[in-house]
Amino acid sequence: MFSLEQVLRAINQIFEAGIAITAFSLFIRSMTFRLADRVSRAFAVIMTCMVVIYSGEAIHGALSASYETNFWLYFQWVGIIFLPAAFQHFSDAILDTTGRPSRGRRRFVLSMSYGISMVCVVLLAAGIFLGPGSVDNPYPTNTIFSLGFTLYYLISAVLSTVGIWRAYSRTKLRASRRRITYLLVGAVFLLVGAYPYMLLGSAFAQRFSTLFIFLVIFGNIGVFLCLLLLAYAVAFFGVPWPDRIVRSRLLKWVLRGPIAVFVMLFLITVTEKTVEYFNTPYQVAIPIISVVSILLAEHSITVFFPYIERWLLNTGDGDHYYLLQRLSERLISSGDLKQFLEAILAGVCDQFQVSTGFVAAMDNGGWDIVVSTGDLDQYELGDMTIEVTQEILELETGRFFLWGDFWLIPLETEKGDEMIGMIGVLRNEDVALDELSSVGLNMLILRAELALEDRRLQRQVLMSLEELSPKVDLLQRLRASIRFDQSEALKEIPEFEPPQDFSVWVKDALSHYWGGPKLTESPLIDLQIVQDSVEENEGVAANALRAILRDAMDQMKPAGERKFTPEWTLYNILDMKFLQGRKVREVARRLAVSEADLYRKQRVAIETVANSIIEMETKARES
Repeated sequence: MFSLEQVLRAINQIFEAGIAITAFSLFIRSMTFRLADRVSRAFAVIMTCMVVIYSGEAIHGALSASYETNFWLYFQWVGIIFLPAAFQHFSDAILDTTGRPSRGRRRFVLSMSYGISMVCVVLLAAGIFLGPGSVDNPYPTNTIFSLGFTLYYLISAVLSTVGIWRAYSRTKLRASRRRITYLLVGAVFLLVGAYPYMLLGSAFAQRFSTLFIFLVIFGNIGVFLCLLLLAYAVAFFGVPWPDRIVRSRLLKWVLRGPIAVFVMLFLITVTEKTVEYFNTPYQVAIPIISVVSILLAEHSITVFFPYIERWLLNTGDGDHYYLLQRLSERLISSGDLKQFLEAILAGVCDQFQVSTGFVAAMDNGGWDIVVSTGDLDQYELGDMTIEVTQEILELETGRFFLWGDFWLIPLETEKGDEMIGMIGVLRNEDVALDELSSVGLNMLILRAELALEDRRLQRQVLMSLEELSPKVDLLQRLRASIRFDQSEALKEIPEFEPPQDFSVWVKDALSHYWGGPKLTESPLIDLQIVQDSVEENEGVAANALRAILRDAMDQMKPAGERKFTPEWTLYNILDMKFLQGRKVREVARRLAVSEADLYRKQRVAIETVANSIIEMETKARES
């Protein structure tokens, strides 16, 4: 049978490996999503130290006594040595965030801390930082240098704690104080739990080994929980998202990463110990359990996360919270609607036994062909009108209008008070309208009306979201900045805040420079500079936007006659690609560049045009 000490050591190894994996996962998250934030960068340094400490401890505990175990024992000391400086860095960053930047003293102390850590690592590599172990005590022993490091560790821990406490005293909001309290508790516990007590208590550990392992497990559980507590509090620094989004993303990250791997480690350890105890040849069960545990964990998270999110993260917004959660699921893309209308048009064409037809939508007083089938080029559909003539038939499906070579079926709103589109199918003399399946055709018409009405409503919603997006971005940035420093709320707000995808809008408008929905329906039309120049461009907003784009392009044009020299490259790309409509290969050959280089330079040129438009808009609003 397994002894109690063996069971406790196995559990301790699981927690040590789990802490290392959790720290590594949080390090990746900090370096990926919030690298620009100083608190997140300092937190990433702490996580690096925790990875080194606990991965070295876990590997050392899993190996038998050998040279390799000594290497991993010394390897974890690298993380221990840098941990005090990392927490001073973290404390300074938090204090800076609350509106108390360093006047030089904290920066000097921080530089000294990293310098002391570098010296200690050099002494560790030289083999004089720690004393050698013995047969009875394989762990390193104290030297004058390690005793000095212990004093430095204690002083750094006190300075870090005082810095976080000063940040706490500077915050006034209850939520901010609560989160900095989490930081304070987590920092203190991690500093206490990460210290190598075997330097001080090796005799106690050998005499009361079971009690010592139990205390170590208790400490590791506390370190693991405080690691998550620290990550939760840090997650709110430097992000413009609402609190519910921060919590949701962090919870999903922890469940899919550390928790899933933690479960896998537990099952692997139990299986391995069971195989060793019964001396069975079923080591192949270990990789099978690894794969199955990961798959089941990921599947369970996918299935149950919506319920966990509602239970833990519901902020009391009621139906609004669930509506925001399902907004992306409720919205149907234009591609989805187009596919749906194509299926409906195919069904109508089958009813009339023809292969040519279209679905048109009423758009700003004109007609927009949404989907079509067959060859429509030989028919003039641009000036589509419906004239009530003698050739109108009444069926249960509605009214059929004869228009040239087409039968037109009007599509109306659900209330029947407005026409929103029509279905057009080529006339087939062999099919009599009164012989059509009125039930099936009526169902197709109702589906088409539903799709077009939904298309119109969603276009209005998306236009509202595009208009709201810059304001929401500004509001979120203000919320993020005043969480811990209320003076940020008093700073001047810029007149114009372009959205993140502003360059995409410019590229789309340039791609339809001579006409098309990406120009006529571009969000850029709402800019003040465009609206101010509408009257100068025959009252047409698309012409005004076209003029603004041309002005922005002219600003990047070098002086003198046009040439094909490097300083003209960006302008030539835009002119030849968008204004002249040449193909990519032709433009690349004319400018003597590769296609990959052409795309890179095109992106730079579009961003230059976007920056010029932003500058023009800012000046217009200021004036």
